[in-house]
Amino acid sequence: MQVESKNQRFAKLGLVTSGLMLGVMLSLTYSALAGKVAKPQLPLDDLRAFAEVFGKIKTDYVEPVEDKKLISEAISGMLTGLDPHSTYMDPEAFKDMQASTQGEFGGLGIEVGMEDGLVKVISPIEDSPAYAAGLKSGDLIVKLDETPVKGMTLNDAVKRMRGTPDTKIVLTVLRNNESKPLLFTLTRAIIKNKSVKFKMPEPGYAYVRITQFQERTGEDLAKAIKTLHAENKGPFKGFVLDLRNDPGGLLNGAVGVAAAFLPKGELVVYTEGRAQDSKMQLTASPENYARGGSANDYIRDLPSDLKTVPMAVLINAGSASASEIVAGALQDHKRAAVLGTQSFGKGSVQTIMPMNNGAAIKLTTARYFTPKGRSIQAKGIVPDYIVEDGTDQSNNIHEADLSRHLSNPKDGATNETKPVANGAKTPAKEKSNEKKYAEPQAPIEPASKDDIQFTQAMNLLKGLPVLQTPPTKAESIKAN
Repeated sequence: MQVESKNQRFAKLGLVTSGLMLGVMLSLTYSALAGKVAKPQLPLDDLRAFAEVFGKIKTDYVEPVEDKKLISEAISGMLTGLDPHSTYMDPEAFKDMQASTQGEFGGLGIEVGMEDGLVKVISPIEDSPAYAAGLKSGDLIVKLDETPVKGMTLNDAVKRMRGTPDTKIVLTVLRNNESKPLLFTLTRAIIKNKSVKFKMPEPGYAYVRITQFQERTGEDLAKAIKTLHAENKGPFKGFVLDLRNDPGGLLNGAVGVAAAFLPKGELVVYTEGRAQDSKMQLTASPENYARGGSANDYIRDLPSDLKTVPMAVLINAGSASASEIVAGALQDHKRAAVLGTQSFGKGSVQTIMPMNNGAAIKLTTARYFTPKGRSIQAKGIVPDYIVEDGTDQSNNIHEADLSRHLSNPKDGATNETKPVANGAKTPAKEKSNEKKYAEPQAPIEPASKDDIQFTQAMNLLKGLPVLQTPPTKAESIKAN
């Protein structure tokens, strides 16, 4: 039997993501291994039907169609018909996905998916044109410039939203509880997503925000903690870890972040799937988060009080995948209190499989579970303290709202295929003297005095009362 080296084990850890970021789909992922299972017998009758349809299109369709386009669309349809996260990436989209994990890529900075024929915003990326303009989770993009989105594939829509930096695009957006559409004029930019942000909001209290899990998120977190500790000149009184609107990223980054606050060797997450190599148990050990294992353990010399300091974790509907892994692990180990609103609920694992033509497929291969065996799939993390942010929560979407979403194994159900309403009101006819579009609003600055969830997290750490959402409302959130 071959013994697997630490580097080989680390190589199995890959991308954790949750949606398509203007050209890049993010979901919990690790690298595929060739020859995992025996090849099944091909369904010859069905393949003959496929060939027959292919031939009819080639001979009878109103316009000539290239073979490459037909085959590409067939592959794309085969994958997108499975669940919301399995997809085909052409060579350009695959390169964009790889670039995004380095923390820099071109576009508008929106993580999106397709729902009911429209582009749905999962989460705007912080410091991006979309975030600054005020796009929100649950928004439906209905037009790109003057072109309706209805009838486009998600890849087509994403390609239209990409473009040369400093060029403009106009998005027409429907938002729940807005009677008029919103108009956003965005300037394309190179998105430089700073993964870790930090500050001392008050003496003794540390605040760290993780916007996305990238290659160096763990190292950047360690540097931030050391900087804050030196500024504080001693142990912290409390620590706020902000994972709101964090769509995911790299799995090893999520394990490293959790490991910074947990005792060494504690279970962070495990995965289960049909293939043997999809079954993994990832602990707070350097071989699971640091390239080179113990020799490059970036958290080994962090201050000892980090393992015991009172801690609050902030989440919301935009917290998905890797951020749910961290929140779930800290919650299960009773290391931190989780505060905010129910997370997105993406608990499935996607494997990136490069193809010979430079493209790749992203295939759902497993589900992940918290240390106590909870599946987050289509349920999310329910906070210990449910505190809304003061904005309209009805616009938020979750994994369970997506058609064909993978079922939660604890429910014993199959994939959901229920039709989903788009959640936005169709604009009524406007009177000639009324404005045609509603006014977009800028986002609330995180960790500011206007940030209700942050201020309540600080109250929690100080032993003050936490102003939670009324019980009846909280119960309705938990039931979703």
